[in-house]
Amino acid sequence: MKKPLSTTFKIGFFGAGQLARMSSLKAFELGMQVAVYSDRPENEPVQFMTPYSSSGSFDDVDAMVEFANNCDLITLENEFIDSEILKAVQEQSGTPIYPSPDSFALIENKLIEKQTFEKAGIPVTPYALIESKDDLKSFGKKHGWPYLLKSSKGGYDGYGNETVKSPEEAYTAFDKLGGNDGRDIVAEAFVDFTHELAVQVARNKTGHVVYPCCETVQENHINVAVKSPAQVDEKVRQRAQQLAIAATEAIDGKGIFAYEFFLTKDGKLLMNESAPRPHNSGHYTIEGAVASQFENHVRAVCDLPLGSTDLRKPAVVMINLLGKHKRNAVVENADDAVSEPDGHLHSYGKLESKPGRKMAHYTLLGEDMEQTFKKARELTRSIEI
Repeated sequence: MKKPLSTTFKIGFFGAGQLARMSSLKAFELGMQVAVYSDRPENEPVQFMTPYSSSGSFDDVDAMVEFANNCDLITLENEFIDSEILKAVQEQSGTPIYPSPDSFALIENKLIEKQTFEKAGIPVTPYALIESKDDLKSFGKKHGWPYLLKSSKGGYDGYGNETVKSPEEAYTAFDKLGGNDGRDIVAEAFVDFTHELAVQVARNKTGHVVYPCCETVQENHINVAVKSPAQVDEKVRQRAQQLAIAATEAIDGKGIFAYEFFLTKDGKLLMNESAPRPHNSGHYTIEGAVASQFENHVRAVCDLPLGSTDLRKPAVVMINLLGKHKRNAVVENADDAVSEPDGHLHSYGKLESKPGRKMAHYTLLGEDMEQTFKKARELTRSIEI
């Protein structure tokens, strides 16, 4: 592989949304060229940043190989690709892909992911593959109602997830999620938790680094805010970091990985989900940590030394800014947030706003978590996108 700090080195991203955009900004800082392959019909945020932009299906091996042939290395922005496709692209192009197709195959859908981490001794939420109406009823009988039904692949931000409270609701949700059309559907027990926590880990041949355990604030299955460090016992934070490192080692991961956990009322940690890419729970690291998850994403896949994950302030808060209208995107009423010392607005460059769509985020650094969180919420309450 060409030396990554060469100005002719080209890093390619499968996916061209805001995660690739923020990673690309760090690649540009290191003097790299950036190429993107988008599977979306509309123009995506990174496509405005580079002349090396391609569009096509994530099922089109020939098109993806052609793209890979013009890159020195490929990495991922999302997990909506099949591992066999990634293997074929890597083999036919000779361009390395990280996380590797073999690592990706161990977590590429929610069923395989649970099985992989369970085998590694990492506690996961109780689950089962659902194949029939009888499975729906028996899971509820064993684990109680309500419980969650999830599409095994492709769900995010509340899409592909349904909370079911009765057998009748379960039958309807199973059909809605594609269970009657051959899609794998996974049931997960409803966990009685006190906090939802997250940890990001970067790993390559130089070693690994782990970010502080943060807390995610959820509304309607969407992460609306993040607090770092999480306001839980230090032993819990350390245990979450240990489990995240163990999970990354279990898949021999190279790149940046994110892990979400439930902290139960009896003090146990259960892994909920993982992501083989930067994650919304780690956006606070751009200003909040010495080296952000996006910088360490690029460093990790290029086998560069990894940056420090230390926080720059005792309290770091990130607020997701969701679309409130269906219209051309424009950020309004943000003057107070932008003028706040150590307040940082990030707009993702999406052309169209939609209600509930992640359009931007705002990060505020401070000395006290309660005060910083309250102020961040106040500063962002009037923002319209």
